[in-house]
Amino acid sequence: MPARATAAISRLSGEAAVDLILIRLIFIAFVAITCYLIRPFGLNTELDAAVGILLGAAIVIFEWRLIRVSLKRLIGAAIGSILGIFGAYLFALVIKNSLQDGATRNFLQLMVMLLMAYVGLVVGANKGDLLNLAALGGIFGGEKQLKKSYKILDTSVIIDGRIADIAETGFLDGVVVTPQFVLRELQLVADSGDSLKRNRGRRGLDILQRLQKVATLQVQIVEDDFPGVREVDLKLIELAKVYEGKIITNDFNLNKVAQLQGVAVLNINELANALKPIVLPGEIMKVFILKEGKEYNQGVAYLDDGTMVVVDNARKMIGKTIDVSVTSVLQTTAGKMIFGKWDEKRSEPRSIAVPVVEVKKPITIEPAAESDIKLS
Repeated sequence: MPARATAAISRLSGEAAVDLILIRLIFIAFVAITCYLIRPFGLNTELDAAVGILLGAAIVIFEWRLIRVSLKRLIGAAIGSILGIFGAYLFALVIKNSLQDGATRNFLQLMVMLLMAYVGLVVGANKGDLLNLAALGGIFGGEKQLKKSYKILDTSVIIDGRIADIAETGFLDGVVVTPQFVLRELQLVADSGDSLKRNRGRRGLDILQRLQKVATLQVQIVEDDFPGVREVDLKLIELAKVYEGKIITNDFNLNKVAQLQGVAVLNINELANALKPIVLPGEIMKVFILKEGKEYNQGVAYLDDGTMVVVDNARKMIGKTIDVSVTSVLQTTAGKMIFGKWDEKRSEPRSIAVPVVEVKKPITIEPAAESDIKLS
C-alpha cells in the first residue's frame, strides 16, 4: 500500500475516534443536565448532576466493552438473560405462595431475579462461541468469513527471532497475539543477572518492536490470564482455546502437549526443515570440512542452513573445501542429516601429456676479421 494511502487511512481512523469520543462526552453531559433539571434521586441539584455524570460514564464504559464482544457472545448473552429472567419468574411465584407479604418476600423476589439474570448473562456469553451462526444463513452467513485468525506467540519463538523475518515476507497474516504473561516472562529474562539470558531477553523485546512495525500485521497485547494455571505453556494452550487460535512456537514439548489437547500449532523448526533444499543420493555437492567425525576417517561439514553433512574418507581434508558425493539422507525430529563420501582418486589432479619439442641451438656466424678480407 502506498505511503499516502496509509497516511490517509490513519487520518480517517483518527478522525473517527475523535468523533466517537465527542459523542460519548455529549451523552454524559446530556445525562448530567437531565439529572440536574429533573432531580430523579431526590437530592440537591449538584448531587443529582454528579450522580448523572457517574451514570453516563458507567453506560459509556459498558458500551465500550460491549463493542469488543463478538456477535456469538452477544446472542448467547441475550438468550441466557431471557432464560434467566423466565426462571426467576417461576421462582418468584414459588416464593409468593410460600411466604407472607412483607419486606423479606420482596427482597427474595428481587434477589432471585437479579441472580438468575446475572447467571444467564454470564453463562450465555461464555457458551455463545458454540453457536453456529453460519447455519442460519442471511446476515449471519458471513460470520465465519469475517472471523479473525489469531496467532499466539510463545516466549521461545519471540527470543528466536525468525518470526520477524517470516512476518516481513508476508507469509504471516491475521492477528498476532502477545499475552501479558509472556511479556512478563520476557521481562524477567531481560532483567536476569546472567549476561547471556539478559541479551536473549532484550533480543526478544527488539523482535516484538520489529513485529509492531510490520505494516501488514496487527499485533495485539491481551490481558487475559489464568490464575489457576501456573505454567506458561499451559496458559498459552488455554488462551488458544479461548481465542480459537494457533500457537506459534519452536518448543518441541509444547508442540506435543498442544496437539494432544486439540490446539493447532505452527512450529518454526518444522517450517525451517521443510524449506531446506532437497538432495538426492548420487548428487555432487561442495562442502567445507570443519571437524572430524565420530567414526574412523570421517569428516563433518555444515550447510548454510545448519544441516550436518557426514563425509567418509575426509578426515585429512579438515579445513578444505571438497566435492562430496551424497550417499543417503536421514530425516530426524531434530532436522536433516546428509551422508556423503569423498573419492580421493576422483579429486586427484590428472597429469596432462605435453609433447616435447627439441629446440636446436641457433647457429651464430661470427664476422670475419679485416685481415681476411682481400681486395680484388
